[in-house]
Amino acid sequence: MIKIGNIELPEFPLLLAPMEDVSDPPFRRLCKTHGADLMFSEFISSEGLIRDAIKSKQKLDIFDYERPVGIQIFGGDEEAMGLSSKIVSTVNPDLIDINFGCPVKKVVCKGAGAAVLKDVDLMVRLTEAVIRGTHLPVTVKTRLGWDENMINIDEVAERLQDVGVQALSIHGRTRAQLYKGEADWSHIARVKNNPRIKIPIFGNGDIDSVEKALDYKNRYGVDGIMIGRAAIGYPWIFNEIKHYAKTGEKLPPPSMQDRIDAARNHLTWAMEWKGEWTGIVETRRHYTNYFRGISHFKEYRHKLVTLDNKDDLYRAFDEISKAFADYSFV
Repeated sequence: MIKIGNIELPEFPLLLAPMEDVSDPPFRRLCKTHGADLMFSEFISSEGLIRDAIKSKQKLDIFDYERPVGIQIFGGDEEAMGLSSKIVSTVNPDLIDINFGCPVKKVVCKGAGAAVLKDVDLMVRLTEAVIRGTHLPVTVKTRLGWDENMINIDEVAERLQDVGVQALSIHGRTRAQLYKGEADWSHIARVKNNPRIKIPIFGNGDIDSVEKALDYKNRYGVDGIMIGRAAIGYPWIFNEIKHYAKTGEKLPPPSMQDRIDAARNHLTWAMEWKGEWTGIVETRRHYTNYFRGISHFKEYRHKLVTLDNKDDLYRAFDEISKAFADYSFV
């Protein structure tokens, strides 16, 4: 069993990574249904929260069925991070996670996300501000370092643990790599094997198959794995990994009906959460992923991304179910 504060997770937990414009409540619900053990919100700007930005506030929505769930914040100002920590605590997530890993320019230019890897002293101060602002466990997601000449994850892990961080998720790339090249988990393994490190260490980056998940578990000895892009349009990956780790056998791929049901549920839950129109529009970007690689699907994909009435969309799902009743993924 893995513990983060009072949160008890399975022996080798599978975490859903926080992903902007992806990890919202409907998507998290699907991943929870299919075996995710711990999930995180989309990252939330500390300054946005303080300004009461509507989009930031909506990202605070969590539901009991998805627990344990963490809310992730980012920022480069100590006062703002401390105050946003207090705000987040009022909605009672199970933990608060700090993003020190986002590589995108609009975040880095604000001195937040992966930019903080260039100033570990600032990273420590920001973390202390968050910890002071909450009664909840605080965790961190970060990268190996700014670039290959500044891989400082060893120092980062020790210093964050020393100030009270209770788990660390490490993406096996530097900021300079963005999402290119191969994630190097050897650095993550070195942190995990450091005798000073007592907190759980979760590995992240490039886990896109059950074979790779089990291989990396055994090879690098991490306490759990965080999965991001591989879960988009494929929430089944969590249970598939668990089944493979337990039995050595692969589950059959999700059927066409499984994919239709997932897309339909995603739409339904999105409309319940944000209203019919917004739910319809925001779910459109997911359909391509649910039905990727399926031949002769173009006509139906066009319907799904252009229809703007829920009854028409549900009818389209029924049409797809009939048209592809005999479709095989084997």
